[in-house]
Amino acid sequence: MTINCKGNLIDLTVPKVMGILNVTPDSFYDGGKHKDEKAILKAVEKMLKDGATFIDIGAYSSRPGADEVNENEELKRLIPVIALLVKHFTDINISVDTFRSKVAEEGINAGAALINDISAGKLDPQMLKTIARLRVPYIMMHMRGNPKNMQEFTAYKNVVQEVLLYFSERVESARKLGIHDIIIDPGFGFAKKIEQNYELLRKLNLFQTLNLPVLAGLSRKSMIYKVLKSDADHALNGTTALNMIALSQGANILRVHDVKEAIECVTLFKNLN
Repeated sequence: MTINCKGNLIDLTVPKVMGILNVTPDSFYDGGKHKDEKAILKAVEKMLKDGATFIDIGAYSSRPGADEVNENEELKRLIPVIALLVKHFTDINISVDTFRSKVAEEGINAGAALINDISAGKLDPQMLKTIARLRVPYIMMHMRGNPKNMQEFTAYKNVVQEVLLYFSERVESARKLGIHDIIIDPGFGFAKKIEQNYELLRKLNLFQTLNLPVLAGLSRKSMIYKVLKSDADHALNGTTALNMIALSQGANILRVHDVKEAIECVTLFKNLN
């Protein structure tokens, strides 16, 4: 199970870690932390040194109720950061966290290696065509609505079956256009109640029926800290616990704020097998 990032095959049969770099002022955990080049380089250097295979850059906060960011502002935040990182870290695998096809294309042209789309192409009708033309790996996530209103769409008869059906349809659409390297993300916290998130995590192994790599994005989310009656700042231990469960359920990529601890999870998990 491999994906091709800028000519390099990355084997996902051994779980990998994706470090999160938010260049937004309002992300739920690290918003506003990466305001200048020095802070950005320091954060990314640490994540790479700690073992991250991918760095996922987001310039549009997708937290519930987040304000909309126009396309020009997203590009203004994103492209200089990609250029900075490619210049300083020549072998870096940058993932662009966007649902806009223009941002995806300009991000790849600036040196990114893959696209991470919270909408699986549903918020921009040109996204799948753009990915097919760019021939880059594509992470498609499950979500209903958009970041501002998604928590209004949490009614499911069977959340696992409905998310699986969603991916079957989206993957078929992508395959028809010639998109080969697809990763699926069940979208923990996106248009889902706490109990629905845990139902998805308990049955995450069922997503292996799609024969595609699975990304788990659990890091410091409210499904952790609300259960623990805490907050995002104190959710690292809970994140680590759920990351290990995700690995045991077949997750191939952990998307995290804390790379060192996630790498330790992967190392210990490998010793179980």
